[in-house]
Amino acid sequence: MEDKRPWTFYAFAAFFTLFVLFLYGPMIVIYILSFQGPSGGMTFPLNGVSLHWFEALISQTRVGDIAGSFQRSIGLAVLVAVITVVVSVLAGLAFRRRFRGSAFAFYFAIASLIMPGLFVGLGIALTFRLLGLETSWFVSGLGAQLTWTLPFGLLIMFAILGRFNRSYEEAATDLGATSWQKVREVTLPILLPGIIGVALFGFTLSYDELARTALTAGSENTLPLEIWAMTTNVTSPTLYAVGAVTTIVSFIVIVIALSSIAFIQRRRALGARGELVTATE
Repeated sequence: MEDKRPWTFYAFAAFFTLFVLFLYGPMIVIYILSFQGPSGGMTFPLNGVSLHWFEALISQTRVGDIAGSFQRSIGLAVLVAVITVVVSVLAGLAFRRRFRGSAFAFYFAIASLIMPGLFVGLGIALTFRLLGLETSWFVSGLGAQLTWTLPFGLLIMFAILGRFNRSYEEAATDLGATSWQKVREVTLPILLPGIIGVALFGFTLSYDELARTALTAGSENTLPLEIWAMTTNVTSPTLYAVGAVTTIVSFIVIVIALSSIAFIQRRRALGARGELVTATE
């Protein structure tokens, strides 16, 4: 006779189902309501099905600077991702060797994670004001978002380097590779999937960031700030259409990153298999 599952299995299964519904239910509701008909409202039931509110985003009747804020958010997210990758990789390589004050430097680098984001943005905005500088999404907003993305990038890179097998670098050194050749042709290619993960974190965290950017973006909003402003004056499913589009963009970036990692791992597996076949012949 087959063993019956204990009651705890069904209890945890029910809990997990409720968790998934709680996690994705609001997103599904927004997606559905964004397809309301032209005379549809902000709540159920649906009054027709159409793409009217998506068309309103790019028409003359749109509310807010959706196109401009979207371009600013994408550009800022790409720049944040690049800086986060460069700094995280360099810092990760530097921390592979112990040096005096390394523990202090590490905790100091990630200290911004425990500081409320709104206060971080307020401090940056006050600093710019004391220096007589104007806040803008490209300068002060960039700095505010880096205080959020860099600690995560550092933690991820430290975890990746903690599992790194240095025997590959030692083999490259034995074959006569210089320090730069070793980093360029051995270390970075092996770390590439993790580097893509750091870039993904940097992009998505910047693209969705609100608290730190609210007081540092200046007069031009990023997309999260524009959406937040729309919640106070928009009473149509246009707001849901904006949420659906921005979420789709995030998913596209995630799919591209994960596909790139899978492609790299597959190439490595095929290369290792080919070398094994060649060695056995």
